[in-house]
Amino acid sequence: MTTGVLFVHGFTGGPFEIAPLKQFLNARTDWIVRSPVLPGHELEIGLQEGSAASWMMAAELELQKLQKEVDHVIVIGFSMGGLIAMYLALRYPIAKLVLLSAAAKYISPRILMEDAHVMMISSIQRRYPADSFYHLYNYKLTHTPMRATLEFLRVVRLVKPYYHRVRTPVCIVQGEQDGIVPASTATVLFRQLGSEHKKLIYSERGKHHICYSDDRDLWFSKVLNFLTED
Repeated sequence: MTTGVLFVHGFTGGPFEIAPLKQFLNARTDWIVRSPVLPGHELEIGLQEGSAASWMMAAELELQKLQKEVDHVIVIGFSMGGLIAMYLALRYPIAKLVLLSAAAKYISPRILMEDAHVMMISSIQRRYPADSFYHLYNYKLTHTPMRATLEFLRVVRLVKPYYHRVRTPVCIVQGEQDGIVPASTATVLFRQLGSEHKKLIYSERGKHHICYSDDRDLWFSKVLNFLTED
């Protein structure tokens, strides 16, 4: 049985947001891992070219391609990507879901930029691949058009009414120090999701960019256990 993992990044972000977890899985499994860039999140294009429909469609197409290569697929979504991951679970047979800092609330670009700055310094010090994320965040968050923010809110509105219909086994990871998505959001999601098998993990020192938290190795292992258990 072959396993594929689809990562879905957040609003204004990119694959760098989940890079540490991706590296962790690559080092410990033989899974096929994909982390595409959503439309409009390429630095040279800009968010004026992206939309809720295009983000969700792009993730859907990537999922379809991955399903052709493996026996079952895991979807891991960060922030807005968590909402898109739930959308995919409503439409496709997915083995398991992992929701990281799932953005069921509005994201403040100012707070996101402050948190991203800390994350970038942390990433560089630990020698994670930068993936040009300084330029990406600096450009995206100073040039994020209002239309793009409204498209993000559209994703929130599209998925929120259907939390109870998600039946996929799910693991929710939330930072207690998250200044963008309130920690209580994870508790609400946990209660509302229709999955019979669900797990909630809190990162005591985790901020919004949870994959860069000081205690990430602790919850990385818990997530891997969740993904490999029957």
